[in-house]
Amino acid sequence: MYTLTGPDGRPYPSPFPGALGGHRRGRLYGRLDCPSALRAIARGGYVTDRVFFADEDTAVAAGYRPCAVCLPEQYAQWRNHQVRTTWA
Repeated sequence: MYTLTGPDGRPYPSPFPGALGGHRRGRLYGRLDCPSALRAIARGGYVTDRVFFADEDTAVAAGYRPCAVCLPEQYAQWRNHQVRTTWA
């Protein structure tokens, strides 16, 4: 059994592993093979705040942003939306 984070930000059991990983304190999500996340894990950090999502829509609904390293296109879209929202 796996523990995933739902759109409400709460954990729930799942028979399937997550497709994306995230960091609870940083409120970001990315690919499971993200070089940035793997470096943080290798340094001994990140793991206690790690969360998993079934898909991107769930991560976004839970209030997480895309990783700039492993999801640069999604991050650019998110950032552009943030800038427009801030100046509106």
